[in-house]
Amino acid sequence: MKQTLLLFIGILFSFNINAQESISLSLKQAIDYGLKNSYSAINASRDIDAAKLKKWETTTIGLPQISAKIDYQNWIQQQVSLIPAEIFGGTEGEFTEVAFGTKQSINATATLKQLIFDGSYIVGLQSAKVYLKISENAKEKTELGIREAVINSYGNVLLSEESILILEKNIQTLEKNVNETNEIYLNGLGEEESVEQLKITLASVKSQLSKTKNLNSIAYKMLNITLGIDILTKVTLTDSLNSLAQENSKLALLSSDLTIENHIDYKIAKNTEKSYDLLVKLEQSKALPTLSSFVNFGYAGYGENFDFLKKEQQWFDSSLLGVSLEIPIFSSFARSSRTQQAKIELEKSKTDLTETTQILQLQLESAKTEYRFSLEEFDTSKNNLALAERIENKQQIKFSEGISTSFELSEAQRQLYTMQQNYLQAMLNVITNKAALDNALNTPINN
Repeated sequence: MKQTLLLFIGILFSFNINAQESISLSLKQAIDYGLKNSYSAINASRDIDAAKLKKWETTTIGLPQISAKIDYQNWIQQQVSLIPAEIFGGTEGEFTEVAFGTKQSINATATLKQLIFDGSYIVGLQSAKVYLKISENAKEKTELGIREAVINSYGNVLLSEESILILEKNIQTLEKNVNETNEIYLNGLGEEESVEQLKITLASVKSQLSKTKNLNSIAYKMLNITLGIDILTKVTLTDSLNSLAQENSKLALLSSDLTIENHIDYKIAKNTEKSYDLLVKLEQSKALPTLSSFVNFGYAGYGENFDFLKKEQQWFDSSLLGVSLEIPIFSSFARSSRTQQAKIELEKSKTDLTETTQILQLQLESAKTEYRFSLEEFDTSKNNLALAERIENKQQIKFSEGISTSFELSEAQRQLYTMQQNYLQAMLNVITNKAALDNALNTPINN
């Protein structure tokens, strides 16, 4: 019982430690963390490791290959052959039953094989290098995607955090308005409709706050998944939405140019073209002869009983050297058909490369347009928020002095709340559109 209690306490203590585990990250730290620990980054690194092993596997085809084989045979009922009896002095026309060989035998052989020439092997070596390069390109593209995903997730968390703070502040102001207006109504100096109008606005804002808190919880978990962190781990963000929006407001990026050949999508398409070009060469190489050699060493032992482990057992050795030349002559045009198919795929990859070039140029222009608009919207929403705050403040004063109605105050408040959310969204758009533009420009990860 005591041991069970100690075990239970230990489990609770361990759970408490895990539950309290936390990590603080700036946006840059979050990006660095995601590049090392996100699930897609880990698998991209594994793909490169697998490609390196595949390259070595291909290389070993042209290296010496050694194999060994041991065969043990025991005739439960030996095979009988019939030979003319007259050989042994018997009657002509009759046959004698004879069993050749011993009842038991062991044969052990070792073979060394060496490929001397094979056109497909040379192409295979080139293909392995291209395959490794494609895996490296895939990792680079994955890292660019991770950077953008982390920025988006980080920004969404900040957006929900800022929204919660603003909504809570708005609720405090509304509750004060409701209480003051209710007092005025109870003293017979106001209308019940004014109180009800403000209560409707208050209930709506409270509902929005509840929804935003739920979205905030989901946003944190999405960020954890993007970073490769357990969703139960508490993450604290040290950057603010406003500071990141200011840092990412860079008009100079709008005049940046792109060297298409350096873009990772172009490199991937180019390597795909190379792989299909090698496929054509592979099919063509199958028409070339293949030359290989081998050396075989063997030992054999025979006996009526299993005496192979005894010193008296007699062993017979053998050795064989051989060269094999295989010459393809006629395949009923199958090789030609496969070569033509490979050439079609090569032409398709060239078309894809041209399309990729056009798409990258379009993506850059689109990203610049979106980023330019987000910068303009950021400034506009900032000015609109300031105006909405002044309008709402004036309505507050007018309403307290009995000059304005509760409907006019509620309209001003709703306008203010809309401008607040627009401003937060505008800051987030600057951050996320900057990340999209970085990807379109193929900005290196360390920038």
